[in-house]
Amino acid sequence: MAKKAKKQTARGRKQDRARVAGRQHFEVRYEAKKSGKSAASVTKAVKKVGNSRKRVERRLGSAMKKSLGTA
Repeated sequence: MAKKAKKQTARGRKQDRARVAGRQHFEVRYEAKKSGKSAASVTKAVKKVGNSRKRVERRLGSAMKKSLGTA
């Protein structure tokens, strides 16, 4: 009798979406377009705070607020 296939989960996909690959140009471009920042600033944020998407977005958001003059 054939072995039953395992049910696939979305867990790996969620973990992948929670990260920003700083060396993947398409991910850096996507995050830059989404935040309205340059690709260099996204790469810099990834190096500074790590590859967690939440932390990178928070870092880019705070930089945007500083440039607008709001805290």
